Amino acid sequence: MNNKIDFLKHIQKTGISFEQFNKEANARAIDPIEPIEDEFKQKLHDFTKLNQRRTSRILKSYKASDEIIETVSKITQKQTWLIITEDWCGDSAQNIPYLLKMTESNPNIEFKIIYRDAHLDIIDKYLTNGGRAIPKIIGFDEEGSELFQWGPRPEVAKQLVKELKESGFTKEEFNKKLHLWYGKDRGKTLEAEFVELLKR
Repeated sequence: MNNKIDFLKHIQKTGISFEQFNKEANARAIDPIEPIEDEFKQKLHDFTKLNQRRTSRILKSYKASDEIIETVSKITQKQTWLIITEDWCGDSAQNIPYLLKMTESNPNIEFKIIYRDAHLDIIDKYLTNGGRAIPKIIGFDEEGSELFQWGPRPEVAKQLVKELKESGFTKEEFNKKLHLWYGKDRGKTLEAEFVELLKR
């Protein structure tokens, strides 16, 4: 991949739609492809099941605001939004369904989802503080030029996690508080961030 167009074509060919991603995640949540042989894999499977419930709830209950719909409607050229994720990722389940609903009225925006662990060469182009944090969302125009990057969570949530870590909370403890925040916020902060992002 020597240029931007080649990279964009690679993403478009390799990536899958949200619908396909959700279908695959639902299948794994119900019946894992491989036997679960250790505690770590069992945890990931449990996270996938929980995330599918979160995704389903958001898709059924969320209605995008007039402001984000108006902002998205002003995109008149084709864009590809690359989403790098995994189905066990809680931040993905709390953000990607909102983005789908925010943008579904505009056919100029196409989601392409790739699995992080199967495409380390791609996530390594979009590290967060040197780490492979997900989800990462990158927008491209038709020529493959990058329009924006976002992730792995809204800025308020990033700050919340930072403060909780600095206060000595364990990962399990700060994750509970993080997802309580997501539940109360209901996508409002994500909307506001994408309104500003897309207006640029």
